Amino acid sequence: MTEHSKIPLPSGPGKGKSLFERAEDLFGFDAFAPAPPAELAGPAAVQPVRQAPPTAPDPEPADVSGKADEPGQAPQPAVPEAVSTAAVATAAPEAAEETIRFTGTPQRINRQHLADQALIQLDGRVTTLLEEFRIVKRQLLLAARAGRRNGGGASAQRVLVCSPLPGEGKTFCATNLALTMAAEKDGEVLLVDADFAKPSVLSALGLSGGRGLMDALADPSIPIEECVIATDIPGLYVLPAGNQTSSDSEYLSSAHTGDVLDRLTQGAPNRMVIFDSPPALAASPAAELAKYVGQALVVARADITGQSALEDALSLLSACPDIKLLLNAAHFSPSGRRFGSYYGYGE
Repeated sequence: MTEHSKIPLPSGPGKGKSLFERAEDLFGFDAFAPAPPAELAGPAAVQPVRQAPPTAPDPEPADVSGKADEPGQAPQPAVPEAVSTAAVATAAPEAAEETIRFTGTPQRINRQHLADQALIQLDGRVTTLLEEFRIVKRQLLLAARAGRRNGGGASAQRVLVCSPLPGEGKTFCATNLALTMAAEKDGEVLLVDADFAKPSVLSALGLSGGRGLMDALADPSIPIEECVIATDIPGLYVLPAGNQTSSDSEYLSSAHTGDVLDRLTQGAPNRMVIFDSPPALAASPAAELAKYVGQALVVARADITGQSALEDALSLLSACPDIKLLLNAAHFSPSGRRFGSYYGYGE
């Protein structure tokens, strides 16, 4: 057995200290000690929210000679460089998207004028026409919400209403569709007259005209939201076609068009935009607008539209990812449905 009295005792500055105490003298463990509680550390320890840590002064060059700083002490380890403030600074949150609102003076829509045009009257009785457009509206709204969830962006909120040829009822369907969408309790609808050669939305609703979509496309200094007409029907807005031009297709195909149309729904995820476009086989703007919408509703008249015309129209609108057909002026229902009579009305 080893005789303990023979083990030499430490001498020098660390004489009489334990092994841990001597190790602390050599290497120092103060850096690993927990910080004192905030209530004990004093006001200087309380840091403001998101403040970057103070930059430490540049450390002295490390002694790489291997010599001790003082007799009996090991060389002190080099102090790591201070972490760059830019590397730990919290990124500023992205600015919230500005909501584009239509604040123009509302124009009153004459309800009798709507009745004369055989259009839906929201404050009137429930009719077969109203119920049918409610069904069409619901399908479009469901598809629009699915499109936004799938990354469709602003185009998911746009619907193009078109027909192969003139006289098939596209403006009638677009206007009634907008009227029924305006009845939604948590949404808005903007009806755009995009038939630049023969605009008819304003006359159908009995509204006076002004600057419109084509003016904003031709002049970038005109904010598109200032061209929108508010109405006395809650949630219904109208954008006129604007001044006529022979270059409507060229303006629609310009890079500026996407920015203009994006402002119509900017910051308003519950706002739908309905375009009443010219017939696809009669004018080119319909094919150009199909590139900017998430859905296209092609109106075919039961007693007029031929199969070849319908196929040609669908081909021109193929840039739209979701094309639906709406049969207009059909007087026969295979299922025998009679909307409106369930509510006590005869039609």
